[in-house]
This record gives sequence, structure tokens and C-alpha cells, in this order.
Amino acid sequence: MARREEGRRPSSPQLLAIWRRAKGKERDVLRWGDEIEYLVVAYDHQQQKVKLSLRQADILDALAKDVALQKQGGCVPELQNIAREGEPLPTFHPEFGRFMLEATPGKPWGIGFKDLLDVEPNMKWRRTIAKEHMDPDEYPITLTTFPRLGTRDDFITPYYPPSGDRLRSQFLPDEIANPHIRFPTLAANIRARRGRKVEINVPIFKDERTTVPFKDPTVDYDLHKWPEDDDVRNGAAKEDHIYMDAMAFGMGSCCLQITFQAKNIIEGRKLYDQLSPLGPILLALTAATPIYKGFLADTDVRWNQISRAVDDRTPEELGEKPLHNDRWRLPKSRYASNSTYISQDARLRKEYMDPELVVDEGIKQRLMDEGMDDLLATHFAHLFIRDPIVIFGEDLRELDLSKTDHFENLQSTNWQHMRFKPPPPDNSIGWRVEFRPMEIQITDFENAAFSVFIVLVTRAILSFDLNFYIPIPRTTENMETAHSRDAVLKEKFYFRNDPLPPRPTKAATNGHGSGATTPATLPSRPPTPSGPVEDEYSRMTVDEIINGQSNPSENCTKAFPGLIPLVESYLNSMNVDVQTRCDLARYLDLIRKRANGTYWTAAKWIRHFVRGHGEYEGDSVVSERVTYDLCKAVEEMTRCEGRSGERVGWEMFMDNKGMARKRKGESACG
Repeated sequence: MARREEGRRPSSPQLLAIWRRAKGKERDVLRWGDEIEYLVVAYDHQQQKVKLSLRQADILDALAKDVALQKQGGCVPELQNIAREGEPLPTFHPEFGRFMLEATPGKPWGIGFKDLLDVEPNMKWRRTIAKEHMDPDEYPITLTTFPRLGTRDDFITPYYPPSGDRLRSQFLPDEIANPHIRFPTLAANIRARRGRKVEINVPIFKDERTTVPFKDPTVDYDLHKWPEDDDVRNGAAKEDHIYMDAMAFGMGSCCLQITFQAKNIIEGRKLYDQLSPLGPILLALTAATPIYKGFLADTDVRWNQISRAVDDRTPEELGEKPLHNDRWRLPKSRYASNSTYISQDARLRKEYMDPELVVDEGIKQRLMDEGMDDLLATHFAHLFIRDPIVIFGEDLRELDLSKTDHFENLQSTNWQHMRFKPPPPDNSIGWRVEFRPMEIQITDFENAAFSVFIVLVTRAILSFDLNFYIPIPRTTENMETAHSRDAVLKEKFYFRNDPLPPRPTKAATNGHGSGATTPATLPSRPPTPSGPVEDEYSRMTVDEIINGQSNPSENCTKAFPGLIPLVESYLNSMNVDVQTRCDLARYLDLIRKRANGTYWTAAKWIRHFVRGHGEYEGDSVVSERVTYDLCKAVEEMTRCEGRSGERVGWEMFMDNKGMARKRKGESACG
């Protein structure tokens, strides 16, 4: 306990120092950036097999040593100094898995409409540069997880046997993780703090010939190499579930993340709150994860699997034993949906807050004594209930209040679906909000579409002073709902009935259609809401939330307008030229048709591909050959986006009459 407190202690003074320096910081315009993560796969075309390539370090080294790229400023910040003048190259970064790459734009995007239309070409450019520095048989695909990660065959190259000292996994070798000391230490410390390995059980998709009851055939109940091997003999592997036992099964997943820089802390806090209820909706819309460890799963998204993969809660914190050594029972993993609202908004009711919220009251009081308001102090004090997972002895010898390393060490290992990020020590950038729930999409067009959509939603929120508040427990329930198979069409989600303010607001416009201005004309202070909270929200389909309701929900007087109609109202208020508007309409059309079922999610398409494959035996098993053909189809889809001769993946881009979305430059306005 004392050692844990010693690790936490330096974080709060650094947080307070950041707060004092940056609480009054102002920026002119909202900026934003996206993060794309790739799986690097290696094909053996002769054997018709595909494996994960563990050549992350070699690929990054090749990118850094490319003379032509060096002349353009470089693109690997971890290995070289990056020049930011002119039009910078995209940047590439290591990730947890040695089979992963992260790519970001070389500089933040502005909010101007031109920047929005540059996102897709930039994403295509990133993939091209990455591929050019891989071996001929390698390719960067954007699947959430590799379908056969953790099977009993040689699914990685080079091959390493499982069950190393750090992960102690039955299925994965330690070498699968980035060798930087932080990553294997992170995995080992999560396991050590739990007192057992992480426990991930995903329900099996029961097909016509799936064994019932299903008992994961890859589990070795007779393994006796590590003390934690007793986990499966003590019931860790659940019946009718796919069992996984290591952090890499979660942190080896790819996603699409968007980070917004707000004008100031007030705007940042508003975006954090208002985007939070949208998280589960975007998770369901981007569903892309129907396979784990060579089996079809009965879920469609990754979120809970990552949550369990980094769940370091002890038996006491889980409520399995009485509290003795630990301070609290913790209802959520450190990777979970949000548990706080932070905006000083008159519309924020106490009834919206999480009744199970756990905070470090001592930290909260310390922050408030230094002038931080109750809401923000509560948010940060909630983060401080967690122990730092990785901390090195030399870091504890001196507390430097001009740095943020201790605070960021704690903040960066609280993985919630939204993250509120203070400025760095040099104050070079502003307060930021990170939107984290979306799954990575197969094509650059889709990833650009979802990126542009969520940016336009933020503009509508600020321009129209929209209100999406619902009680935090309803958002938590929605995150669970999003995991259901085909949730985008079959499930309903809690959502606010009326997001519009009680009296008209004037949308922002600078007369030139750049989209760069935050509205100046808004109600000076919205009225404090009253009446039963339960009357403020209803259960809606994703189609109703995205495209709007034709009729009001029960007990409502007005139909929900829909996120896309709200975005289009914002665009109508701006002086946007016809061609730009049509180009943006391509992206909104994808979101609209994904929500109403015209276009399939990646999860639905992948499941359909597997079940329709000639070698699939209807038993939920995704074989090596099926995985090879799936990855080849994904690669083709990346290049052709449903337009190839075989029309691979057309269900994700065309309606059932074969009508495709428009290419850039073609009219999408009818």
C-alpha cells in the first residue's frame, strides 16, 4: 500500500502546476488530429497462409533511414528529429504489438472545410508510405484484430513459443509485445497486481455445427509452467466462450481515435461532456470485430475485450473479498466508459452523475483547496483511485513541477472512452479532448468519413449549443448494448429526446465558409432544467439517432432531429461552395446508410465472408485458409472500395441494387 501511494504522490502536484499554468489559456480555433493503427501481415502465397509480421522496429527504421523522406523532414519522431516546415510528412509511431504501426498526420488539421477534404488523401498517403517500406509480401491492413491471434499454429513471423515470463500466456509469446521496457513491464505489472492472469471470455457464435456446449479446444488444462497456469483449472475459461489470457489480446487491437484541441478549457469541458453520450453510438456504427483466436464471436466490437485485458483490479477491488489491503471496491476496469461529466453547464443536473463514482477524497480536497472547481476536481480525483502501472525508481527521486511525466503516467493508463487532456509543460498546444470508442475501418474512405463526421458534430454542438446529456449509467448501459451482434440495426440505445436549446441560437459564420469560428451569439446562460430526468431521454435505434425520427418517442412532444440533419443545418448556416458540400455529402451518405442498414458494418461483412467461404464448416472455426482469403479480400477492398471486378465488399459501399457511393469529384447531391 505504501509503495502504491509513493507512486501516486508526485502526480497531484504536477497536475496542480499544469492547472495553474494553463487554466486561462486561450486558442483561436479548434484544431484536431486523427490516429490510424495498422496490422502488418505477411503472406505466404504458395501455402495460402497469412501471419502477423513482428517487424515493427525494422519498418520504422527503414522509414527513418529513407533519404528521400529525410529530405522532406522525416516521419519517425521516435528515431529522428522531425522538420515541420511546409507540408510535413505523415508520422509513424510504434504501438504495443510488434505487429502494429500507428500513423498520424504530420500536423494538426484545422477546422476549415479544405482540411476536412484533405483527410482521406492523407490517410491513403500514409498507407502507401508504410507499404513502400515493408517487405514485398507484407501489407498494412486496418482490421481491428488479427483473426487467428493466439491460435495453436505459427500465426506470427518470426515464430516464438508462448508462455514467457512477462505475459505467462498459454497462447502468446512475450516477444509479441514491443520490446521497449514500458510495454512488457505494463503487462507483467497488471498480472502481478491482479494476482492472476487477465481473464477474457468472449461468447462463441453458435453456428449450425458448433459444438454445444462449446469448450475452447485451445485451452491446455495440464500446463504447469507458471503458478498462474492454475487459473484455467480454477474456472477462468468459461463454457460457451472463447478464452484469452493476456494483455496483448486487447492492446493488440487497432482503433480510430480523434483528438480535438479546444479554444479554451471551457470549450474543452463542454466537448468532453457532449461527445460522451455519442461514444456507444459510434462504437456500434463502426463495429468491426467478430473474430477472436480463430473463432467467430457472438459480439461485434472490441471494447470489453480490451477492458478485461488491462483489468488490474484485485479480488478486494472486484468485491470478491472484503476490503483489507485495498481502499475501495471499483465497479469498472481502468479501461471503461466515462464516469464523470466536467462542464460547468447550467443544464448539467446532479441526477446525470454516476452514483457509483469512486474518488480519492484527499486528492479532491487538495485540488479544491488550490482553486480547482468541484466538477473538475472530482474528475481528476476519480483518476487517482488507480495505481500507476509502470513507474521506475529513478523517477521518484526528484519531483519536477515543470514536467508532466508523473501525471501523464497515471492519466495515460486510465483508458476511458473520452479523455480530457491538459496542455503540455511548454503550453505549446491547448486543452484537448480525445474521442476513443471507434473501431478502425477497412478502408481509408470509411476512416476519413467517420473522422470528418465527428468533427462536424463538434461544430454543430458548439454552433447550436446542443445538449446531449443523459445519466452516465445510461451511457454505460449503451456501451454494453453496442457489443451485441448487429447492434446497429437490432438494438436500441438511450439518447436525449431534444438536444436543441429552449430558444434559438445563431450559428457561427465568418462569411467565408471556413468553419473556423466558434459561435459568439448563444444564450448567456441556459435555464436550469427541471422535471423528471427519465422524461428527458428514450431508447432509440441508431438509425433514429443518426438520421432522425419520423415520429416522437413515447411521452415526447417532438421527434429527435438526427445527428446528420443537425450537421446539415450547421453546413447550411455556412457559406460552403457547392463542390465542397457535395464532397462532404459522400461521407455523410456513408454514415446515413450504415445507420439505416443499407450499407453493412465491417463486422457483418466479415462474418458473412467467413460463413460463405467454401472451406468453412459451419462450426465457428476460422481456419488458416479462410483467414488468408479474408485478409486478401480486405487488402483488395482497401484498394478498390467495393469497385473491383469481383466487387469484393460491395455490401459496405453499395445498396442492394448495386448503386455505389460517388467518388470524390462526382456529384453526391443528386
